[in-house]
Formats: sequence, structure tokens, C-alpha cells
Amino acid sequence: MELKRREGESLSSFLHRFTKKVRQSGIILESKKRRFHSRPVSRRARRVSAIYREEKRKDMERSRKLGLL
Repeated sequence: MELKRREGESLSSFLHRFTKKVRQSGIILESKKRRFHSRPVSRRARRVSAIYREEKRKDMERSRKLGLL
């Protein structure tokens, strides 16, 4: 996005005009959406990950009951 400062325009009004243009264009919303985008994970990988998490949770629970943690 490119804006030029008008003749006799104060810096604060120019900055206000620039931020308004950026907000209206939707650039910031688009960048926030893309910020945490991750690649789609295969069904098998999700399943393996879930099984691993469940095993770790059970192991931690078992350790707590035995007083090891």
C-alpha cells in the first residue's frame, strides 16, 4: 500500500489516514489469519498422536498415584 503525504498535511493526520486505509483494506485481518496456519495433518498421523498423548496421560496419572511425581 502506498500513500503520499498531502501538501500541508500534518504527520499525525497522515498517519491516521494511512492506518484507516490499512484497516479498510483488510491486510491486518488477512495476516492474522495466516499467522497460525498449519499444514493439514493426515488422519493416520492424528491418530498416532492421539494414542501417544493418551498413553502419556495414563503414565503420568499412574506415577501420581504411586507417589513418584
